[in-house]
Amino acid sequence: MATRQGLMAKSFELAAEAYADAVGGSMSSDSLRRITEGWGRRVEAQQEEAAERANAPAQRGENPQERRIVEVRPIAGQANLSTDGGMVLVRGEGWKEVKLTTISEVEVRPAEERPAKAGRASRRADDPVVKLKGHSYQAGLWDADTMALHQYTEGLRRGIDHCQRLSSVNDGAPWIERITELNFPEAVQIVDWPHAQGKLWKVGKAVFGEQSPEGKEWVEDQLDHLWAGEVKQVEAVLAGLDLDQERWPDEVRQAPGYFESNRKRMRYHEFRAEGYPIGSGTVESGINTVVHHRMKRPGRGWERSNGQAMLAGLSELHTGRFDQAWKATLPFAT
Repeated sequence: MATRQGLMAKSFELAAEAYADAVGGSMSSDSLRRITEGWGRRVEAQQEEAAERANAPAQRGENPQERRIVEVRPIAGQANLSTDGGMVLVRGEGWKEVKLTTISEVEVRPAEERPAKAGRASRRADDPVVKLKGHSYQAGLWDADTMALHQYTEGLRRGIDHCQRLSSVNDGAPWIERITELNFPEAVQIVDWPHAQGKLWKVGKAVFGEQSPEGKEWVEDQLDHLWAGEVKQVEAVLAGLDLDQERWPDEVRQAPGYFESNRKRMRYHEFRAEGYPIGSGTVESGINTVVHHRMKRPGRGWERSNGQAMLAGLSELHTGRFDQAWKATLPFAT
């Protein structure tokens, strides 16, 4: 109970109050902190051992089943994995990126089940209804290559290496594309539609003015082309704006290259028709619920080892594996 509250509450002080209400006895916030972080370190050690086992090179004569990762809620049909980062204050280091991977089951239903909308907001009207559910998470203060090890291990836990169809929707960051291609080359990689939208809106507002009707119409026209998979048309229009000038912000100047380099991952007309998700909202909401809700704190921030322990525990809690992880760490002592 103490560990649950230590992970769920906004602070260890609030967790100690919730613990007292739940069990009728008191515990200091410092004791509750030591219990929570101590358990998180046990979980972290198990995660590291599993990642090392899953990613170790095969040996001659080895039986693959000897190091097979135990599947938990495996996904049989269609799956998606998305990866992103959020910032956490680390004591003595400043704000550092927490990397998080979300793996989800994909459910596809007929377009007839979609509520009708009017105007340009009805771009999705004829597309299948795509829903992501059953999320699992892995989060840590890792560099990209360490994140790759844990992304792969969580993928094996969910059985996505055997899925009939696998996608990966992300924001276009090169490191995410690289590790996902390394771990799951069969995944159809897709640039998150809201991120692509956001790039065009930044260009439109910079070139035509923040509240310009002309700029709004220009952006909507480009979005229509992008929605139809006409990325080259968008590239040609951007090239005609002569954006490579010092007066434009970096993100605006880099927009033409962004669409050119991601052209293959912006075939939205194909992805939609085939029932693939085109938004990475699951990992972005995961950053908020798994990481920021508990880990953004005032003051000096987290000592790195304690922060990593908390992230290990939070990953299991929000995945729905808390009870299973608790039993796996017994006997447990702080």
